[in-house]
Amino acid sequence: MDAQGEAWDTEAAERAVAVLKAVADPSRYRLLWALSRRELPVSELAQLLGAHVAATSQHLSRLRAAGLVVSRREGTRIFYRAADVRGLLTEAALVATRMPERGDGGYGGAGGEAAVASVAETRPARAALVGRRRPATGRVG
Repeated sequence: MDAQGEAWDTEAAERAVAVLKAVADPSRYRLLWALSRRELPVSELAQLLGAHVAATSQHLSRLRAAGLVVSRREGTRIFYRAADVRGLLTEAALVATRMPERGDGGYGGAGGEAAVASVAETRPARAALVGRRRPATGRVG
């Protein structure tokens, strides 16, 4: 493989890792899942999480930096919607069901089946995030 091909693979891997780091929090995963269905204001997202608006805004900032959500302002309210992340969320839920039971309430086991059932109506997963533009900050983490 030539040097140019290796550089492209490295950049793609870095972008993919930035996306995974941004989603690597249960609250951010839940936010993405809710926003993949419809646009919502920060106040409703905070209620969904059972968290303060400030904490929810911090999570949304991380997701926005990774290019996973976009926002718009309407008066004093800020609304968020997800980029095309349904495939990513679906794949994560499916992988979780295939992981062996850990016995400590971790990944895999019965919790995963519920996640897959909730994504059953989504379209087939696709590699929608590979090749997306890099976040403006260049680094999420």
